[in-house]
Amino acid sequence: MADALIVTAVLDDAAQERFDALRRKHFPPERNHLAAHVTLFHALPGEHRREVEDDLGVVAERVGAEVPVRVSGLRFMGHGVAFVLRSPVLTRARSGLAQRWEPWLSAQDRAKGADLHVTVQNKVEPERARALHDALRGEFTPSDVSATGLALWRYLDGPWEELARVPFGKAEVSGPTAGAGPARPTSGSGRARTRRRARG
Repeated sequence: MADALIVTAVLDDAAQERFDALRRKHFPPERNHLAAHVTLFHALPGEHRREVEDDLGVVAERVGAEVPVRVSGLRFMGHGVAFVLRSPVLTRARSGLAQRWEPWLSAQDRAKGADLHVTVQNKVEPERARALHDALRGEFTPSDVSATGLALWRYLDGPWEELARVPFGKAEVSGPTAGAGPARPTSGSGRARTRRRARG
């Protein structure tokens, strides 16, 4: 759906860089046009942008400081691999927003529930995905990271355009920044910003 709104959780810099590195290494390069990301809502109607921004500000202020997130496991996705995340605070925040936005939710967003994950590989042959899953599982240790805020994006039939970012503990909504987000890194730890091709 062109012009759909996407809501993501923003991870702390160290976690973002870690997942970005894995995605660069294991995602097919010709299809890897986004940085690693934690999608909370995939397709909200674009005409409700102002209401969505206002609600994100309210939720971010209520949440308070950075939110603990547990990297708890790995998931084989058939054609890729994702890290499974657990965060009661983030899950409750998403649930509250889902209730408020229920009339706007797509079937995918209604079904998502508490599923939080970061995809580091997708769109590959099942054998390749299974091999990566098994390799990562063999060396996996649960770890703790943080979510530092929420970000709002517009899907433009391929590219993502960053519309706003809301740090936890603050009510104000800021415009696009160069921090963590779906645009694929161009060098070092800096992440390219808006309107990158493909969705993955």
